[in-house]
Amino acid sequence: MSNRTKRSRTMRFTTPAAVIGTLAAVLTAAPADADERVRAMPDAGHAATALSPLTAAPLTQRSTSAAHLPSTAQPSTARQTTYTIKPGDTVSSIAARHGLPTADVLALNGLGWRSVIYPGQKLRLSAKAQPAAPKPAPKATAAKPAPKPAAPAATHTVVRGDTVYAIAAKYRTTVASIIAANGLGSSAIIYPGQKLRVGAASAKPAAKPAPQHAPKPAPAPAAKPKAHTVALGDTLFSIAQRYDITVAVLLSANGLASGSIIYPGQALLLAPPVLAQRSATLDTAQRAHAVHIINVGRELGVPDHGIAIALATAMVESSMRNLDYGDRDSLGLFQQRPSQGWGTAAQILDADRSIRVFYGGPKDPNGANSRGLLDISGWQSRTFTAAAQAVQISAYPDRYGQWETQAHQWVATLR
Repeated sequence: MSNRTKRSRTMRFTTPAAVIGTLAAVLTAAPADADERVRAMPDAGHAATALSPLTAAPLTQRSTSAAHLPSTAQPSTARQTTYTIKPGDTVSSIAARHGLPTADVLALNGLGWRSVIYPGQKLRLSAKAQPAAPKPAPKATAAKPAPKPAAPAATHTVVRGDTVYAIAAKYRTTVASIIAANGLGSSAIIYPGQKLRVGAASAKPAAKPAPQHAPKPAPAPAAKPKAHTVALGDTLFSIAQRYDITVAVLLSANGLASGSIIYPGQALLLAPPVLAQRSATLDTAQRAHAVHIINVGRELGVPDHGIAIALATAMVESSMRNLDYGDRDSLGLFQQRPSQGWGTAAQILDADRSIRVFYGGPKDPNGANSRGLLDISGWQSRTFTAAAQAVQISAYPDRYGQWETQAHQWVATLR
């Protein structure tokens, strides 16, 4: 065989090897339709675009082909652990270059299929080798030592200045434990000399408790408003409902009747005012008038509360004297006015008649010309001040309530 023939044969055998090498190189690259690669932006200052999702099939091909790369394609040194992205790079190209599945590179760097990469960004190519830390031993037994079974139950004798919290801190226990051990309520009061069970005795009393552990006092309840200014559309019922009171309380506090009209801008008290009580020692003339008021009231069957209202009214209006003068045309014990239909001046100065007119009712000598206490609907359910004001219509109604205590004492003692 000639030398030319030998060379031809050699070429014939070597040519498939070259083709095979070329095919191998082609297989290592991802097919064009395997993914829509988004290359890294050439300038890190420009906005990057999102990665398109990669299909599953090309990943398998890429992983398989990478596994069959000839040994000459692998670096001789240790595998690179990080890679700095360059313009034109994609995650899949970086993964193929380092013989890694694209999914692994994404996972190592916390990226998703649509994540954005940019030049200068560093990607991890392998997990950090970290020695597995031994699991810490459970601390349950060390944190909660079992109580000594032999320790006897301790008691504490309360001394002046003690609080449940201070006692709990002294014996290294809790307030809840002391309350439970002694059957106390959260608002229970302890007193000097009282013995409290505080659990097992402690060898050493605890150090002075830190102030920051002291229980915070309950916040003081917000002060309730004392008055309400009537607005357009308000009714007595809606006002009472708003402040969680009854209409009766609202009426009594303001000396109103059930048919009274309220108007915008009017100030209404939401509770009867608490007034300082007044007292007096009666002289002979005052005492006589007070006894007269009490006797007429009992004759008419008026309850003691109603008689006390009459006494307080007379004390406020005339200082319990049958005056022949007063504001404008006001006269007598109750400063009744002829111009308002209470009778003539002579009739009003008749003490017995004026007392009976104040009480009113079916035996009222003034008839329907005036309205006495017994003519006021529901007067017994009203406050002391509101009941007196319903008869007198005074510019200073609060003054009647200031004599309530003293008036009841007169009812009980004067004869």
